[in-house]
Amino acid sequence: MGQRVPSVPENPGDLAMPNSDFQKLYIDGAWREGSSESTGRIHNPYTDEPVLELRLASKVDVDDAYRAASLAQPGWARTPPQVRQRILERAGHAVHFRREEIVDWLIRESGSTRVKAHFEVELALGILKEAATFPLRAEGRILPSLWRDNENRLYRKPVGVVGVLTPWDFPFHLAMRSVAPILATGNALVLKPASATPVSGGLLIADLFEEAGLPGGLLNVLVGKAAEIGDWMVEHPAARAISFTGSTEVGRHVAELAARQFKDTALELGGNNAFIVLEDADLDCAVDSAVFGKFLHQGQSCMAVNRFLVHERLYEPFIERFVAKVKGLRVGNPTDSETVIGPLLNREQVESIQSKIQESIRQGAVPVLRGEVRGNLMEPVVLSDVKNEMPVAKQELFGPVAPFIAFGDDEEAVRLANATEYGLSGAVHSCHRERAVRIAQRIEAGMVHVNDTPVNDEPHVAFGGDKHSGLGRFGGEWALEKFTKLQWVSVQHEPREYPDAFGLGKAGEDDLHVSQVMQTLH
Repeated sequence: MGQRVPSVPENPGDLAMPNSDFQKLYIDGAWREGSSESTGRIHNPYTDEPVLELRLASKVDVDDAYRAASLAQPGWARTPPQVRQRILERAGHAVHFRREEIVDWLIRESGSTRVKAHFEVELALGILKEAATFPLRAEGRILPSLWRDNENRLYRKPVGVVGVLTPWDFPFHLAMRSVAPILATGNALVLKPASATPVSGGLLIADLFEEAGLPGGLLNVLVGKAAEIGDWMVEHPAARAISFTGSTEVGRHVAELAARQFKDTALELGGNNAFIVLEDADLDCAVDSAVFGKFLHQGQSCMAVNRFLVHERLYEPFIERFVAKVKGLRVGNPTDSETVIGPLLNREQVESIQSKIQESIRQGAVPVLRGEVRGNLMEPVVLSDVKNEMPVAKQELFGPVAPFIAFGDDEEAVRLANATEYGLSGAVHSCHRERAVRIAQRIEAGMVHVNDTPVNDEPHVAFGGDKHSGLGRFGGEWALEKFTKLQWVSVQHEPREYPDAFGLGKAGEDDLHVSQVMQTLH
């Protein structure tokens, strides 16, 4: 297969103009219609008005996208690191100057409130800034050798072409979390955003990088039905690694497909995050953290609080203050800057959550606050006397529902927190910080935050889960390692002497000594 040498604009005036309609796919540096017979129709979750309609991708488009990535990647890998760095920096500038456009798409596609959308853009900017340092941080190593006049070199190289599948809840940030490090480390990629958020999760990102001068073929965006192209995105032989963010159920399927072809995976999956309040916690601090951690984006986040575990001494006063705070949250139009809780993604989401609430109440949960449902808007629900086995505590909610569980001591808190197949994030609140840290270390989760919310993401820190919440870590040096591979190249500087038995010459004393040592070790 041939290779393409990327051409990178030197001056800002050479950069492409932003795309305006996003009714086409982005393949090999060009906007074109999908070749599927199916059409995608996107509706505003709040108004139900049509937002976008476009022809979807077929397997033929997947083939074309991976072919373009495979042709462009080798030249990109040889591109000087400062050039790749400049592209990432330009993309960051484009995000900064087009912030309001991005926020608008997040509101229209995913029902994000303004506060959540701006929060998401900041997260994405952080990822871009961190990834821009990667081209000059991809270090190799030189190690000593057991043999005379020999050295061992470890070269860090791009993995090649990466397939990326991303969700709808934080579509812009969670796509950028893979796109930026993948490109920064010399790879090419094919991105499939969630069908509900094709613009903010993919097409807009392609437009931003095109504006930044990214050579064609390195970033390809396909919008299509999972049933039609999802498996082929993972199984395609051109993809040497897969980055997936989404549900545990789908993630398990992705992992199985990838494993059959020995592809590396980065999987960030579901969560059932516990928010632990010890009896010596600062009540006001804990309540503020709890409200943010539960209701940002209506609770539609893998990091959102799913269970509140509160010591029995603080149980009633905590719920009382929590409910008082929650009653003051504005529910409604996400375009209003004062709105905290906007719509859920769709009616199916609302009905699923309502079913979990009803069944949990039937099993003994007590509704302390029971908000109304208006279309896709769900007012907050607070439930006390919840048990870990009830649907609202056992399953990931992805909605504005706060289940409360009482515990008697630290051991019970840890046991309750760990009684789940998930292990993504969590929080522990206590005025004795080191006590909280000791408890945090016992929580079976990839991330636990002391006196803070579990909704935390910093671009230079390891982000990811344990158990059924995922494999691998995003962020910082962990992302750099995930999207690169090591190659061992040994260099024999002088002719090597081999054992006499091979008839190739007399063995050197050093070689004989090493051979004897190795035999002893074995």
